[in-house]
Amino acid sequence: MGLMTWSKELSVGHEGIDSQHQELINYINELHDAMKAGKGDAIMAPILDCLLDYTVNHFGFEEKLMKASAYPGATAHLEEHRKLKKEVFAFQENFKAKKMMITMDLMKFLKDWLLSHILKVDKEFAKHLASKGMAA
Repeated sequence: MGLMTWSKELSVGHEGIDSQHQELINYINELHDAMKAGKGDAIMAPILDCLLDYTVNHFGFEEKLMKASAYPGATAHLEEHRKLKKEVFAFQENFKAKKMMITMDLMKFLKDWLLSHILKVDKEFAKHLASKGMAA
């Protein structure tokens, strides 16, 4: 059983964003499952790399939509993206340098951040996109 489960409540109503959120949840679940199974760095490091790459690509996708739609909340939303990228890249560096392990605390942080971001920030952004006729 994964750490997170996609549900209708997580849908923001934008097909592209929802699809990407589902993919992010899949990566988090893969990382969580590997950690729980005691898999070594050889397995967890590539999963973590994929998760981080996908997160960066997803944020880029959202940022393009913000620009195209002249989203008035873009500055605050982009700051949230910037902070998470900075934290996760620091974690990745520490993990690769063997200064840190993947723990349940990290998994809880990723889950809580993603849920909070989707349910608050991304839902608000999706409302704006829908108002501009950019809901799909």
